[in-house]
Amino acid sequence: MILAANQPYFFPYLGWWQLLKAADLFLVSDDYNFIRKGWITRNRILMNGDVILFRIEVKGQSSFKLIKDMEIVPPNIGKKLKTLDMAYHKAPFFEAGMALAERVLSYPERGLSVFLENSIKEVRDYLGITTPLGRTSDFPGNSLLKREERIYDFCARTGADTFVNAIGGMKLYDPEEFARKGIRLLFLKSGLPEYPQSGATFVKGLSILDAIMYNSPEALEVMLDDYTLIDGRDG
Repeated sequence: MILAANQPYFFPYLGWWQLLKAADLFLVSDDYNFIRKGWITRNRILMNGDVILFRIEVKGQSSFKLIKDMEIVPPNIGKKLKTLDMAYHKAPFFEAGMALAERVLSYPERGLSVFLENSIKEVRDYLGITTPLGRTSDFPGNSLLKREERIYDFCARTGADTFVNAIGGMKLYDPEEFARKGIRLLFLKSGLPEYPQSGATFVKGLSILDAIMYNSPEALEVMLDDYTLIDGRDG
């Protein structure tokens, strides 16, 4: 079984969803420290060819708190939808993208991790991804472990023999040590294919909302498969 895990982000970029799709089980990393100025509460969209931030606000931002212990400020849904309208009203799949965004923003939960988990489920279903979700906080005692020890424990408890991580993890983890634990370590390298946008030059790595606004579900399915899994022992 292939396991993957990552922090919950607000409408993350395509590569995040490829990681989700590549796994048989995906753990939402909700009992890790909140990262200020990261992607947990914001992402990038394109307006008139310029990159801007699209975000949700949280109460008392602190890197000393866990993601699951943070609360969001109730969003001004009308204002946020107006921003998306200004950015994407000419996009071919604007109506579907706006309906999705409105469902996400209207979710009544104020706990940050639960709010984001619901957004992940909404987008996952729209993209046709079937990978089930779990939470890292569902594993008692795991949070007392450090770094890769937490991953070894997740794999042992779920029966996973393979762990897939984003390509940036190649600098963090030793594939030989994973192998000694009986775990194959893979890294996902995204192709981030180009598609028509509002600007003259393609901007990669934007929020999945950008891709959803400009592409059909069928085209998105093809884009989601545009990645390579690299064996850590070969890399």
